[in-house]
Amino acid sequence: MLRFLSLLLAITILLVIAPPATAQPATPPATDFDHSVATAWFDQILELIRETPGFSPPVAARALGYAGVTLYEAVAPGIPGARSLAGQVNGLSTLPQPQAGAVYHWPTVANSAMAGITRRLFANAGEPQRAAIDGLETSLRKRFAPTLAPDVLRRSIQAGRLVAAAIFAWSRTDGGHEGYLFNFPKDYVPPIGAGLWESAPPAYLSPLQPHWGQNRPFALASGATCAPLPPPAYSTDPASPMYQEAREVYETVKNLTPEQREIALYWADDPSLTATPPGHSIAIASQVLHTERASLALAAETYARLGMALSDSFIACWNAKFTYKRIRPITYINQVIDPAWNRPAPTDPVITPPFPEYTSGHATESGATARVLTAIFGENYAFEDESQQRLGFSPRTFASFDAAAEEAAMSRLYGGIHFRSANENGLAQGRCIGDQVLKLEMSPAAIQP
Repeated sequence: MLRFLSLLLAITILLVIAPPATAQPATPPATDFDHSVATAWFDQILELIRETPGFSPPVAARALGYAGVTLYEAVAPGIPGARSLAGQVNGLSTLPQPQAGAVYHWPTVANSAMAGITRRLFANAGEPQRAAIDGLETSLRKRFAPTLAPDVLRRSIQAGRLVAAAIFAWSRTDGGHEGYLFNFPKDYVPPIGAGLWESAPPAYLSPLQPHWGQNRPFALASGATCAPLPPPAYSTDPASPMYQEAREVYETVKNLTPEQREIALYWADDPSLTATPPGHSIAIASQVLHTERASLALAAETYARLGMALSDSFIACWNAKFTYKRIRPITYINQVIDPAWNRPAPTDPVITPPFPEYTSGHATESGATARVLTAIFGENYAFEDESQQRLGFSPRTFASFDAAAEEAAMSRLYGGIHFRSANENGLAQGRCIGDQVLKLEMSPAAIQP
């Protein structure tokens, strides 16, 4: 009995004086952090698109798609209930996974991943642009480092780097790798025939990215998925739909109201002056994320879904353009309605870009944007777009994302560069693309009511 009491006393003393086992700290989820890392990187990418040679709208949209997927995959392990896009999007089977049970800081993971993918996607950027990438990564890392254990910081940086490297390796196989180097390939033979596209003044350029519609999309089965209805058949008969569409462009542009001219120029989104049309859509999303004080998780899903929708829109739109090879309004009007139209120099508010008319890239990408942002932020979400203030435009207010998309589409008719059918059917094409992207299973916990 005495031995039993002595043993019991010894056990009690050990329990009192022995320190408890050190508990592994839990990793706070990505929903606990704000959007600032995500929006800072996409702001930087928009500047890079504007400043880096070769970032035409299709090339820019592709970069935004891969950047969005990289951000999402970097933080998805930190979003409760999130599912990776690996195994869902075309050609992506596996991705590096974080160490089980280890602690990560998701803003640092995101920062490292975005720096890694941005350097690779903009490999042709100039020295000031490369310095801006380095500077943003360093400033964000320094913001977080004092609050993190050294091992957590190192582990988080490494996790982001691995995701970026894997996403970039996958991107190299889609047909658009280094697209900034071959916007105007020499192997394409332009079509010849009535109603077919011809190069237009003032530069008479060869067609931009004629093979882009064959690239691998993210969510679509191919570039032919969500194909639009055929355009009106070519005809010079004044009673034909084709002639009536051309007449509408001719009369509208000759009699533009100040508001219509403002709309045409507001949505022009010319390369080098702006981050191109897909960049404009990303800028709208960023403004909404700021307004909503969104989490990192919500920002990651927003940029990923929107980036993929934009990229797939330019693949599908370009597939249609180089399937139908439809004549541009400026050429048809010169040939059929008024030989003096836009001569001796173009007078349309917007210069006709160098590729076939049908469908409208603005309309297609805007329709996809509206579908994605409406699904995330709700129907009739009113917002103010301030993205063009740097060009001297006043902010424009919209009652919904659909309203903005419809204005962007019609801006191309006001600009004199698209027929109505290219705008209306382009919107429908974009909405179909947006719906396909929305079918991907991602992160329900990221979207908060």
